[in-house]
Amino acid sequence: MPSPEHDTLNLLFRSRPAFAVEILADLFEMESLDGAMAHVAPADFNDRLSVDFQADSVIIAGPQHDPEHGIVIEIQQAINEDKRETWPRYAAALWLRLRRPVTVLAVCPDPKVAAWAAKPIATGLPGFTLTPRVLGPEAIPAVTDLSCAIERPELAAMSVMVHGDRPDVVEVFLAALEKVDPEHAPQYYEYAYRLASPATKRLLEEIMTSTTWPVYSPFAKEHFYRGKEVGMEEGRAQGREEGREEGREVGREEGMARGEAHCVLMLLEHHGVAVSEEVRQRILSCNDLDQLAQWVLRAGAVTTTDELFG
Repeated sequence: MPSPEHDTLNLLFRSRPAFAVEILADLFEMESLDGAMAHVAPADFNDRLSVDFQADSVIIAGPQHDPEHGIVIEIQQAINEDKRETWPRYAAALWLRLRRPVTVLAVCPDPKVAAWAAKPIATGLPGFTLTPRVLGPEAIPAVTDLSCAIERPELAAMSVMVHGDRPDVVEVFLAALEKVDPEHAPQYYEYAYRLASPATKRLLEEIMTSTTWPVYSPFAKEHFYRGKEVGMEEGRAQGREEGREEGREVGREEGMARGEAHCVLMLLEHHGVAVSEEVRQRILSCNDLDQLAQWVLRAGAVTTTDELFG
């Protein structure tokens, strides 16, 4: 099962596919892609009934009717030779689909995994050796320029993941959130927080409690805080009814879960995703905080509830 970090990194690209184009154009100097439009495409490369061959994401640069370049995004957190052997297949399948150049971009938070992923993959076919582009810790810059963080909040969130021990990186990231679209600011904060180390999370929390962010955002105040306040109040009420420490603890945890569930529903509603009564009850009845946290992450980027649960 993919980890929260895996899902978060994948969503950074799926939420704004132009981010993948910018990475290749700027960090890997693929100038032909500079400024190209981009969209998310199906990531399924199966040619038979199987679930084995599906990339994390596929981004197409250029107009849909006339694509210019295909990008296969793979989030790789561990060394896995079997997985790596599928990358040439992904590249070949996407080339057959587009008849355009294809790049495999491996995103590797661990430096050892990044070094492993960067090695050329010899397929045994004459002339076909795949060399993935690798976005590892060494390739992710420390974003300390406010204008850069505002323009590319995804890169700023990744910078917090890698360089979060630097207060200036964290401060610039949070300052940028005051300038980006208020609809998306809480989502970027959630991405960075989930990618950050425990020490960086504490730094984020300290800065957050010393400022008014994200209360400035009507969206955050209405959708996040209202949901969490409802959940916590329900937890306190249940704790009072129980009248025992155990009851208060149960009520607190269930209240937190209820609050997270409200956040999921409100995010789906805000993004226009249709929610049936059956789905609503499934979300509200979930008490698994880890599962709810993943749903909160996904809710801002999905178009159907099937994608949320997928």
